[in-house]
Amino acid sequence: MRLKRFVNLNPIEQHNSFKQFKRWRQERIRRLKMKDYSFAVPNVEPDIAYLQNNRKRPSITWVGHSTFLIQLEGMNIITDPVWSGQMAFQKRLAPPGIPIDDVPPIDVVLISHSHYDHLNINSLRKLAGTKQLLVPAGLSTKLRMKGFTRIKELHWWESTYIQGVKFTFVPSQHWTRRNPWDMNSSHWGGWVMEPSASRSGRVEGQSVVEPWAERPIVSAAPTIYFAGDSGYFQGFKEIGRRFPIDVALMPIGAYEPEWFMGPSHITPEQAIQAFEDTGAKWFVPMHYGAFKLADDTPREALDRLETERCKRCIEDERIIVLPHGETWRLSGK
Repeated sequence: MRLKRFVNLNPIEQHNSFKQFKRWRQERIRRLKMKDYSFAVPNVEPDIAYLQNNRKRPSITWVGHSTFLIQLEGMNIITDPVWSGQMAFQKRLAPPGIPIDDVPPIDVVLISHSHYDHLNINSLRKLAGTKQLLVPAGLSTKLRMKGFTRIKELHWWESTYIQGVKFTFVPSQHWTRRNPWDMNSSHWGGWVMEPSASRSGRVEGQSVVEPWAERPIVSAAPTIYFAGDSGYFQGFKEIGRRFPIDVALMPIGAYEPEWFMGPSHITPEQAIQAFEDTGAKWFVPMHYGAFKLADDTPREALDRLETERCKRCIEDERIIVLPHGETWRLSGK
């Protein structure tokens, strides 16, 4: 039977041929000699006791790269689990925000796509809990061969309900491959998480900071959008039209050189545009600071993000730059 190949919403030229990859690698040898990697995303001591016991309050904790621990409606949710100490031949730039042995039992795992920096099988195996896997269409066969059984595949715009939360798989602009033969054999995308209260009698977020908190209070039932990995595309506007998003977890790294990375990785400036397209209230940057996947540095990504924020006159408090390990508690006491 012929292998199904997935495509993007709009036709784009994917820059992933061997010839293009070879050109980038040759350019990279020269470029990286001029790069400053002295800045590292800071790590803070994670509040393990809180994370282990919290069953009522929504929260977001950045583990690193595209891995978040999200607590919602009493569930522990992990996005794109990667605790690897290195990616290809590049060592991790900063340790994970939560040691994997300290992660509370996981109820749901959200996978955006099959690339190794978003899906690490050893990390997935080590996570405790019942682990219902929600994955893009075409990926379940690979995971079943690795021994996982609680898997549900979704196509773009399909939804499933778990414990009062509606999970919807939404488009992104990207591609997938884990070996030389499986190019685009599974899909790619992001996830929108909607608690039941946000769909009926939605609690509005407040742009305030309580005296006991360092971060804004959002909602007792926030809608959270995890964008996965994506180039800039008009689909961000459609996602914003369909969902009242409170918090958008958006990539800002792995964009340089733009001639090579552009179709599948947004720049910090494009991430700001995508944030505005979705209509989200808050923006948490991700997909930077853990691995040298491209030629940009974590400092460059953050500086360009801040420059674009100022240029567009976006309020400073709407962009939440988390250190690894910090838990942003999204609701009041």
